[in-house]
Amino acid sequence: MSADSRVRHLSAGELISAVLDAGSFTSWDDPGPKSYPGASPAYEDELRHAREKSGVDESVLTGEGLIHGRRVAVIVSEFTFLAGSIGNVAAHRIAAAIRRATAERLPLLAGPASGGTRMQEGTPAFLSMVDITGAVRGHRQAGLPYLVYLRHPTTGGVMASWGSLGHVTVAEPGALLGFLGPRVYEALYGEPFSSGVQTAENLFDKGLIDAVVPPEQLAGVVDKALTILLADASEPPEPPSTVTVRPGAHTAWESILISRNRRRPDLRRLLAHGARDVLPLNGTGQGEKDPGLLLALARFGNQPCVVLGHQRPRHPGDSVMGPASLREARRGMKLAEELGLPLLTVIDTAGADLSKEAEEGGLAGEIARSLHDLIGLASPSVSVLLGQGAGGGALALLPADSTIAAQHAWLSPLPPEGASAIMYRTLDRAADMAESQGVKVGVLLERGVVDHLVDERPDAADEGRAFCERMAAAIEYELARVNDLPTADRLERRAGKYRAGAG
Repeated sequence: MSADSRVRHLSAGELISAVLDAGSFTSWDDPGPKSYPGASPAYEDELRHAREKSGVDESVLTGEGLIHGRRVAVIVSEFTFLAGSIGNVAAHRIAAAIRRATAERLPLLAGPASGGTRMQEGTPAFLSMVDITGAVRGHRQAGLPYLVYLRHPTTGGVMASWGSLGHVTVAEPGALLGFLGPRVYEALYGEPFSSGVQTAENLFDKGLIDAVVPPEQLAGVVDKALTILLADASEPPEPPSTVTVRPGAHTAWESILISRNRRRPDLRRLLAHGARDVLPLNGTGQGEKDPGLLLALARFGNQPCVVLGHQRPRHPGDSVMGPASLREARRGMKLAEELGLPLLTVIDTAGADLSKEAEEGGLAGEIARSLHDLIGLASPSVSVLLGQGAGGGALALLPADSTIAAQHAWLSPLPPEGASAIMYRTLDRAADMAESQGVKVGVLLERGVVDHLVDERPDAADEGRAFCERMAAAIEYELARVNDLPTADRLERRAGKYRAGAG
């Protein structure tokens, strides 16, 4: 499906008015030149006509304004000016605005709508995408949010540079988005490009963008993202009641059976009942989307974080964590590091995907890379053992500065039935294997792997909301605590928790 031609797409000025608080926009643009050195008379005529048609002096407008009272820099394309194409003047305007936003420590919202670089200016305009990309890199490296709203249409060099570098990327419904211009494809190959590929909705389905958002909802999405990303977490929370919880007398097998209850609260319910300002993200941003993992920005109390964790299958046969899940998880790790946010990982899995597709997708390598990245993560980190913790799929999200465990959570090299089959060629010794392997939280606490227990009264499945609220209070406390640790001490302590022979 192509973008619906009946939809009216907003001009740059209309989008600015729709997103920014009324009357708050201030332009950063100097007037564009009336003539371009070396431009042909035909190109000068095109520029003059573009100014008359669009009512603006170039294909982009830049400036700043307020979104829900918060100061934000903006860069917005005007498609009616030569199809939003980027020539040298427009490129200079974009790069200058990005660098000004960086210097003034402002979050930046970009709203491209462009056919790419300006053909009339050839290779010099094409090369300007490198300068713009360098400016975006500098903004991101400064730890400042870069948010992108892809509008209809965004293709070519713009999609392949500043349109695809957002920390959070959302798109206009029905927008045509992609590297390839459909008109170019048809001219080169004599047939139309496949329909439905380059739509915002298809890119969302493929994990390339985070959401499809109409313009009238964009301000709310940006406000929620910035409320999380720029949260003031300086005031530490009071210690929750769970700091004094000790392990119960239950056996490992009893906990395993309790953890398998389908009514047990999962990550979705933890976020719904325990977090605030939750903003789901979607996919790897590189064409993969695996329902086995949930990625989001969220706050627990006043503590912001990047959240990534196992999505427990709702029904037998639903997808479990595969290699794409861990590539999505590593996107979350990178976001946490770039934005200076703590990382929260949530473990609740009966095991990773065991299939031909997972093997060919490099599951083992992705587990290794996830462990590698978590051990050396520059950001503070907290992991949560929420329920089942079987195998490499659980281990891949475990390393953290602090680990919280629900009372009936557990961690094992593989499900105890599998261990029993290996050791005794029968499943009947699963309970014995669970006890002997030290899978329950009491043993993990003694070894120093678990730092904080959250009690179940007596089973989280019977008190879902109350349990989630206690777990959320523990998460808020631990996020604040690890955030206060000196970076060098934090990394050394993190690695030491898992040192062979420790405990």
